[in-house]
Amino acid sequence: MKFHKDILRINCEKEVERICEFIREQTLSMRRDGAVIGLSGGIDSALCAELCVRALGKEKVFGLILSEKESSPISKKYASKQAREMGIKTETIDISPTLEGFGTYEKLDRVIKEIFPEYNTHYRFKITLPPDLLSRDAFNFFTLTIDDGRGSVKSARLKKDTLNAIIAATDTKQRTRMMHLYYFAEKMNYFVCGTTNRSETIQGFFVKYGDGGVDIEPIAHLYKTQVYQLSEYTGVIEEIIQRTPSPDTYSFEVSDEEFFFRIPYDKLDLLLYSWEKKVPIAEVCEVMNLTEDQVKRAFRDFSAKYNATRHLRILPPTLE
Repeated sequence: MKFHKDILRINCEKEVERICEFIREQTLSMRRDGAVIGLSGGIDSALCAELCVRALGKEKVFGLILSEKESSPISKKYASKQAREMGIKTETIDISPTLEGFGTYEKLDRVIKEIFPEYNTHYRFKITLPPDLLSRDAFNFFTLTIDDGRGSVKSARLKKDTLNAIIAATDTKQRTRMMHLYYFAEKMNYFVCGTTNRSETIQGFFVKYGDGGVDIEPIAHLYKTQVYQLSEYTGVIEEIIQRTPSPDTYSFEVSDEEFFFRIPYDKLDLLLYSWEKKVPIAEVCEVMNLTEDQVKRAFRDFSAKYNATRHLRILPPTLE
């Protein structure tokens, strides 16, 4: 098929039917009675919940809202509204005490104070990559930014060991959520439904044994722009559809684009598709009105992330 701007447009009715059949087949093969899903207040989990409701019925879908003290308050609000609209049962659990017990916040504070000694609990923080990959070439160096809430914002580039310490601490949030999801799934004889889309899966934008620790992934074949198409079709609430996608991991809100992708989703998905399908660069340039350098830059970034996260997508190596 010739590459064009609408190549990721899908038949929503047929795609919903196909995914729902997949969910039903997996439920039967695993001999489970329903689905547990973590509702984050974001579009991916909302769509997966809608699909599970259509496939299994609302009485067989259970939602967990697993917020913590650094989550955006909007996340819990939107997740609760989405659950009410679907008519599913939910439970809201504050995972902050578990994270405090592990020392997650203490570990983060200690690392940040090594860079900014004035940092305290009144500050917000986030980490980001250089913006706008298509406009300029730049190494994937992360920057730590803190905000004191009174107009003072400071930033510093992170060294590898400091970055690793921040990532290691924040990843405990996703792994703590996974623990709660499996507790309820096993208690109810339900499966854990994943919420990772294709744009994230290919580039490794998930936490192993965290949001990647699930039983099925019903939207891992869909690019983010296709997730939006199905979300509008299935009736995901407008607040979630309009919300800027975010990992919701840091106290200072950061978007997926700032934190990981460096390209807006409308361009990212087309470029990712063309990289996967090995569409000639000249053809991509013509269709997307980009230069050869811009396309090559994006392709290099995709290849690097895909190769660096290959281990996340496979089972651990064995001798067999």
